[in-house]
Amino acid sequence: MSDTQDSTPASTTPAKQAQAAPSRKSRRSGLRYLLIAAFPLALVAAGGWYWVIGGRWASTDNAYVQQNKVLVAPEVEGRIAEVLVGQNQTVKPGDVLFRIDDAAYRIALEKADGAVALARLQVKELRTRLKDAELKAETARNTLAFQEVQFSRQEKLRQTGNATEAQYDSARHELDLARQAVAEAEQGVTDTLVALGGDADIATDKHPSVLGALAAQDSARLDLKRSVVRAPTTGTVSQVGNLQVGQYIGSGSPVMAIIDTTSTWVEANFKETDLGHMRPGQPAELTFDAYPDVTIRGHIDSFGGGTGAIFSLLPAQNATGNWVKVVQRVPVRIALDEPTSLPLKAGLSVGVYVDTGFVRPLPAFLRTALDTLGFAPEAQKLAAR
Repeated sequence: MSDTQDSTPASTTPAKQAQAAPSRKSRRSGLRYLLIAAFPLALVAAGGWYWVIGGRWASTDNAYVQQNKVLVAPEVEGRIAEVLVGQNQTVKPGDVLFRIDDAAYRIALEKADGAVALARLQVKELRTRLKDAELKAETARNTLAFQEVQFSRQEKLRQTGNATEAQYDSARHELDLARQAVAEAEQGVTDTLVALGGDADIATDKHPSVLGALAAQDSARLDLKRSVVRAPTTGTVSQVGNLQVGQYIGSGSPVMAIIDTTSTWVEANFKETDLGHMRPGQPAELTFDAYPDVTIRGHIDSFGGGTGAIFSLLPAQNATGNWVKVVQRVPVRIALDEPTSLPLKAGLSVGVYVDTGFVRPLPAFLRTALDTLGFAPEAQKLAAR
């Protein structure tokens, strides 16, 4: 009995294993066929998904940080007396950069001060001359009135025979002289009045000669002030090594530069094929090679007026027989949405990703299949997010 009982399990176990083997093989075969069929379907689904969302983002790594570069040039000429900034020093508006020897400009200002004082004195003299001329004119008119009476008297005496011809002629001559004196005196009043600008009561500093002297004085004072060159904006000083004490510089010649750190933007050169759905105001994400772990948000501010080739020093001549079409790039200005504490430097490389919001329509065959399954609207909405 024990042998029979012990032999029964031994005889049945191989049979069960033999029956289970085909079952496991069929399951593995079915799983393999399912994977083989699912892989192309997954590729199709992934391709369709990429097709739908592939046109939404426009990106380029041909982008760089831009900051205004202010060239500092003195407005007066002279020798450098003192340089008060160093290379890469940060300055604020109004900080003194360097001084020009101002001895000549101080002398010019003193001369201008003297010219103003002289012009004011001349106006006072003209007023005095006007009063003298008016007094002379009044005296001449009184003399003329007297000579007219004398001539009238001599003319009556001549008619009655009580005056000689010599007395009559002398009275007439004196009358002519009195008339000439009145004319000369009145002309003197007119000339002096003209010298006063036609207004006897004109204010001294409103006289044309004084105004000219005051303008020259202001110009001399401005030149003296300009001998001290100050920073026009906040930024970092560059190219200071070209400026040495004792060096003679001319007016209008740039001698250093200031990188304006208050005006920072990104200039991204996008391919012309990426511009179809890009518009001002669209959001952008900026990544910097110098700070790979930081992403800054911005938006499209404006588009360049032409491609980079248009503004090159030697534009390409495409009217040739060996012309090869090259995808052009258009500069796009990206503004930062908020200030950043990162020490952004002009020229740093930037990666720009612009969300155009554009969603491609699903391919017709895929839209038909999804519509049959009832998934087309949901898929399109999901891609638009």
